[in-house]
Amino acid sequence: MSVATDTTVTTGDGRRATSAAHLSRVGLQLFFEHGFDETTVDEIADAAGIGRRTFFRYFASKNDLPWGDFDALVAQMRQRLSQTSDEVPLVDALRDAVIAFNTYPPEELLPLRQRMELLLRVPSLVAHSALRYESWRQVIAEYVARRCHLDEDDLEAQVVAWTLLATSLAAYEEWLRHEDADLLDVLDRAIRQVGTTFGG
Repeated sequence: MSVATDTTVTTGDGRRATSAAHLSRVGLQLFFEHGFDETTVDEIADAAGIGRRTFFRYFASKNDLPWGDFDALVAQMRQRLSQTSDEVPLVDALRDAVIAFNTYPPEELLPLRQRMELLLRVPSLVAHSALRYESWRQVIAEYVARRCHLDEDDLEAQVVAWTLLATSLAAYEEWLRHEDADLLDVLDRAIRQVGTTFGG
């Protein structure tokens, strides 16, 4: 999965232009220094060298900032699955897609760990996550429905989507508990375990 790079530049009036990746990075730093609830949009914008209005061009709210460019990544996962051959066993196709979705370059792993600590621990962000998770699950359900000749709202497709989401979150919890753990290895083992359990 490609991660947005930090492409901040200086505008003609001396103020810095920014990117979603840069704003996200600045916000994460402030959240960990001062707390998520205690940090304001104005403080994030000021630290990034931009105005409040510019902040809202990138994120609809402070709660959206820790997610980065999540919608684009979900779209990439949908495209990857659409290009996967139907000859690939379903569980393998899903595992490969989930692992690709969660593949980061080494320098992004610490920010990712910080991001997930927030998303899984801060109550207001946990509550805010429902719509994000729904869009992720929908991609899985759509793919399972097509492969299994189902409607995406059928119970079978939804069970797979919900199970994969729960498995991914459990893998992240395991990764956060162990600083030396390899995220992709944990995800791979978790999804294989689900496949073995349901397949058995």
